[in-house]
Amino acid sequence: MGVVRYLSDKLVNLVANMGTERDKAAGSHYAPVFLSDQELTNAYRGAWLPRKIVDIPALDATRRWRGWQADKGQIERIEAEEKALDLRRKVKQAMTRARLFGGAAIFIGTGDRDTSLPLSPERIVQGGIKYLTVMNRRQLSPTELEQDPQSERYGMPKAYRLAGSAIEIHPSRLVIFTGAEHPDPELATGQEFGWGDSVLQALLEAIKQSDGTMANVASLVFEAKVDVIKIPDFMQQLQDPAFEKRVMERIRLAAMAKGINGTLMLDADEEYDSKQASFGSLPDIIDRFLQQVSGAADIPATRLLGQSPAGLNSTGEADLRNYYDRVQAMQELDIGPALGLLDECLIRSALGSRPAEIHYIWNTLWQPTAAEQSEIGKRAAETVKILGETKLWHTDALSKAATTMLVEQSALPGLEAAVEEFGESLPDEELEDRQ
Repeated sequence: MGVVRYLSDKLVNLVANMGTERDKAAGSHYAPVFLSDQELTNAYRGAWLPRKIVDIPALDATRRWRGWQADKGQIERIEAEEKALDLRRKVKQAMTRARLFGGAAIFIGTGDRDTSLPLSPERIVQGGIKYLTVMNRRQLSPTELEQDPQSERYGMPKAYRLAGSAIEIHPSRLVIFTGAEHPDPELATGQEFGWGDSVLQALLEAIKQSDGTMANVASLVFEAKVDVIKIPDFMQQLQDPAFEKRVMERIRLAAMAKGINGTLMLDADEEYDSKQASFGSLPDIIDRFLQQVSGAADIPATRLLGQSPAGLNSTGEADLRNYYDRVQAMQELDIGPALGLLDECLIRSALGSRPAEIHYIWNTLWQPTAAEQSEIGKRAAETVKILGETKLWHTDALSKAATTMLVEQSALPGLEAAVEEFGESLPDEELEDRQ
């Protein structure tokens, strides 16, 4: 009875692999894929998909850069300091290398001899930042991880050691970027210790499948049309070397005659046939593999592949907006905090002090069309007019707010300079004429 009860409780079907260990998925598991720096370099240099996946987010995160909010003179000096230090390009370069190798950093050069001590922004004077140097992951070896939970660097390296030397660099002197964040820093070993993973590590299989499909399709092009000529007793007569020579000459003459006048002359016992490959479904197959790569990389196909959106009413706008939102999140959650201490030093290096009101905003990647820009300007003007008619605010206050709004929206190029030149209020003569 016990055996019968067991068989009735567990259904076993050897044909469908139900209740057995023959299920192919039973042996499947996820295994780590470790790519060496040389393999990552080869993929980046030798294939266009890995290169674009690495480059595009780093480029988009820095191509519109940021806008400083301060007096015009202060903005000019800060932007001049950024340009002198080549900050924008070096941030892009560090982000690109971090995405490719799993980590990179920008060293803040202040001329201090002992780089093992923390960098204090309050000690930076005007011109205090001498240079910025981009360093790869292999050039910086993290020391042990901080284990004090009360430390702001808990779970992160206490310091970094310059490869091939005994020079230690305090983390505050580095703007650190990581690629794909490691889920548990304590489990990271080898070259991943203290850094992240390459963004290509999780995408490599999808990229290889797409590249392999493209390679097979490219090979199929050369086999698109194959001529087949059947010769009686062909295999048997091949044992005669002279026959092989005559056959090759026969095929050459047949191809020549067919190429000249389109007529193929054959013996009565010979047969001719032509096999043609069908390419009808191949574009869809290629697109599916590329869409898989696009989804894995979290980059829309319109941006990754440079192709037009598909579908009757498809514009790709929603995909790009979602992608731009992701880039903005990366700017605010990753790049901004990484640049935090450098920005404090940058402002002091440019101005000689740190005015509390100075801050910046990331310039939006989404650019409205000319029609949309015109509509935005029209609505802004109508809003200012309605608010002015309510007389709830002083004219000068409303004028200043309206000027700021129009400048930020770029509705009237040159408005800010014109206001500084002619003032925010109308000349007395014009006021008297209007009254």
